[in-house]
Amino acid sequence: MNKHQDTIVKAIRMISVDAIQNANSGHPGLPMGAAEIGYSMWNKMNVNPKNPKFINRDRFVLSAGHGSMLNYSLLHLFGFDLEMDEIRKFRQLGSQTPGHPEYNVTAGVETSTGPLGQGVANAVGFALAEKYLANRFNREGFPVVDHYTYCFVGDGCMQEGISYEAASLAGTLKLGKLIMIYDKNNITIEGNIDVTFSEDVAARHAAQGWHVIKVENGHSVGDIEYAIEKAKAETEKPSIIICRTKIGYKSVMENNAGCHGAPLGYDNIGKYRTALDWDCNAFEMPAEVGEFQSEMQARGEALEKEYNAMYANYVKAHGETAAELEAFYENKITDITKIDGIWDFKNAEATRISGNTVLNKLSQVVPNLFGGSADLEPANKTKMTNTGFYSPKDQIQQNIHFGIREHSMAAICNGISLHGGLNPYCSTFMVFTDYMRNAMRMSALMNLPVLYIMTHDSIGVGEDGPTHQPIEHLASLRAMPNMRVFRPADGKETVCAFATAFDMTNPTTVVLSRQNLPQYENSGIAAMKGGYVLSDCKGACDVILLASGSEVAETMVAQELLAKDGINARVVSMPCMEIFDAQSAEYKESVLPAAVTSRVAVEAGVAMPWYKYVGMNGGIVSIETFGESGPALEVFYHFGFTPENIVAKAKSVLAK
Repeated sequence: MNKHQDTIVKAIRMISVDAIQNANSGHPGLPMGAAEIGYSMWNKMNVNPKNPKFINRDRFVLSAGHGSMLNYSLLHLFGFDLEMDEIRKFRQLGSQTPGHPEYNVTAGVETSTGPLGQGVANAVGFALAEKYLANRFNREGFPVVDHYTYCFVGDGCMQEGISYEAASLAGTLKLGKLIMIYDKNNITIEGNIDVTFSEDVAARHAAQGWHVIKVENGHSVGDIEYAIEKAKAETEKPSIIICRTKIGYKSVMENNAGCHGAPLGYDNIGKYRTALDWDCNAFEMPAEVGEFQSEMQARGEALEKEYNAMYANYVKAHGETAAELEAFYENKITDITKIDGIWDFKNAEATRISGNTVLNKLSQVVPNLFGGSADLEPANKTKMTNTGFYSPKDQIQQNIHFGIREHSMAAICNGISLHGGLNPYCSTFMVFTDYMRNAMRMSALMNLPVLYIMTHDSIGVGEDGPTHQPIEHLASLRAMPNMRVFRPADGKETVCAFATAFDMTNPTTVVLSRQNLPQYENSGIAAMKGGYVLSDCKGACDVILLASGSEVAETMVAQELLAKDGINARVVSMPCMEIFDAQSAEYKESVLPAAVTSRVAVEAGVAMPWYKYVGMNGGIVSIETFGESGPALEVFYHFGFTPENIVAKAKSVLAK
């Protein structure tokens, strides 16, 4: 037992309630009820407060992100660079203490959390990355990748479906260094969970292959720390520690849903100070807190120093392997547009096939690719042929069977990316981004370079019908800040799609066709600018035809038909609006000259994103209903995606 334990546990509670009251906003019940859990985890974690990015640190994920003051109080008390002045600014604009934890805002916060359950899947991603890297790079006597992932969850996280998906995969993959601590206080916003959540969580996780530990008194540091040691001793299964706690512990609001999401009030906080025998004013700490912070900083620095000494010997003993590990973490990507043969596409083929070709050429020069599909690899074509499939029996392979778990798949990839050392990708049908959207949004919010490979991009899905035909999905993802959506028209544009995905700045959704598409002589590196002139006209331009993906083919034929009628049309391929919009004004003018106001956009989706290019007087060949079941060519014809209809639309625009 640390001599400062009782004081630090009380400090967690008081920092939290004072900060929330000062902001007049927040969730005090969780940190009040889970202070012992928070202290116990962090007392067992290997971290260096002076270097929050210490490479072999344990990771902590607060899945129940509304309890952010638990995280902030722990960071402050354990000596991280989070001063009390920032805690005073809790939930204020521009502070380091936002309402829910945010990655790259607060030192020591490993991932942005808030949407319940996302953190569970993030933690699975962290643990999966650790296990893969450990099996690939550790050598006898040199555990250079050797850390735990701790995930704090509440009743709400357990109810969200994503946590079930993620836990299922974690158990299947035997992620033994994942430790999830469940703060079971039986309270959510609307009250006691007895009318909403009666299942046996222990039995559920046991059935999913987890090691289950119960702590009846979640306010006993000794019991919790003992449970953590038991969890660490179990190497073949992830562990869940179920701690029974009381929300708002020791306050007048104990076991009351009223303290879940509202400040206690000054009178109740005064009573709480008395109940805890806490003599300090708001945001003041006793001297021994400073002693504890110094001790934790010294402990962390010694830990990292010991690791660095071991790593130096690892370099001497296994220099080539160490260099490879360092390259994984540095993640310097070769210019993939210069890979030998990368541009060699001759015959018509689906861009999902082109995507597989590019992915496999990439895997030769980007050795830390790590990903797979939601049970659709034969259709998505996302298998790397130079490696096998990861499994508990073969933990150095780089293809992943995610199973039919789209929601958690995307969030797991976020965790893999956040861990470092690997470049994650995942894949399914474009229409199922509906399942993935929240996790994709979190990728974008955190600026994580996760690659989303979405195939079967349109009504070209054909016979599967409207349930499988994406209509509004391109527009929806284009509306998402920081998300790049790249829909290539042929093999060379597909190269550009993957190349832009690996600039390591944003998530990218590459949207690929099921059906065969022609190859274009003039496509290529220009697609890296997001939009370019694929085929220009002879003489002054009368009308500009814009398209993406498979609809470029019909647009090219329409250009020829218009020429026969004496109309000069320019064809602009627009595979990525976000990249095009970021180009210089001069470049955009060269592609879409302001003087040419007659414009027609063609895309098998809703029209919404295209008005900024064609204007209110332009024409758009689009789909404003759900799709239809039938052979793909017939469905395209049914919705007017024919050269003749594009010609008619162009003539109607010219006639205005």
